[in-house]
Amino acid sequence: MVACLMDLQPIQWAVGALGAILAGISKTGLAGLSGLSVAIFAKVFPSRQATGLVLPLLILGDFMAVLIYRQHAQWRYLRKLFPWTAAGVVLGYFALAHVSDRGARYLIGGLIIGLAALSYWWRSQSSGAEQRALTVHWGVGASIGVAAGFITLIANAAGPLMAMYFVAMRLPKLEYVGTAAVFFMLLNLFKVPFMVDLGLINFASIKFNLMLAPGVLVGVAAGRWLLARINQSAFEQTVLVLSATAGLLLIL
Repeated sequence: MVACLMDLQPIQWAVGALGAILAGISKTGLAGLSGLSVAIFAKVFPSRQATGLVLPLLILGDFMAVLIYRQHAQWRYLRKLFPWTAAGVVLGYFALAHVSDRGARYLIGGLIIGLAALSYWWRSQSSGAEQRALTVHWGVGASIGVAAGFITLIANAAGPLMAMYFVAMRLPKLEYVGTAAVFFMLLNLFKVPFMVDLGLINFASIKFNLMLAPGVLVGVAAGRWLLARINQSAFEQTVLVLSATAGLLLIL
């Protein structure tokens, strides 16, 4: 893998840097960009390898987001979700070990398109809803947790799904960002041993991650700046379209 990573063309490094920046932006409140970041890496690298390359960059973004927003995290939602999400990660681990690279590309692309469509539908249904938390049956929460764990192990693409859940809870903006930051930091750290066992995270990939780490930090700063200045609703609609397009490109 070292030779493969070190022999990349300049355009591949540029695309990787863009993916790192988008990963950073996705962690500062602009949910959805992580799916586009995953798709970008999957276009430059074999799809299964891309999941291992993206994860440490996402974890770096998670740590930065937790440092910034940790005081706003709502732990009651984390306690309800995380055990089910951990079970989903285990299911994804057994599935990924038997998925070919081509199959992984189709699966990642399909998941991104499906999640983008589902996110768009949720926004259209909830735009006029009263501003209070929705009552969600524990079975629905459990299903969301398992699905998020499975999707995040396969494709690092649980962001849109969890965004819908946190929106349904009608969390205020800072509580939403803080809760999501802690949730994904715990989830992504939990995934690391599984990715190492699958050979998708190793010394060569970590070296590559260190080279792209500044891009994540730039993205974190850019995300905070954008969040304060750009209409959130319009920006998220653009993210959904871009994510769906990226998923379609993976399938084609």
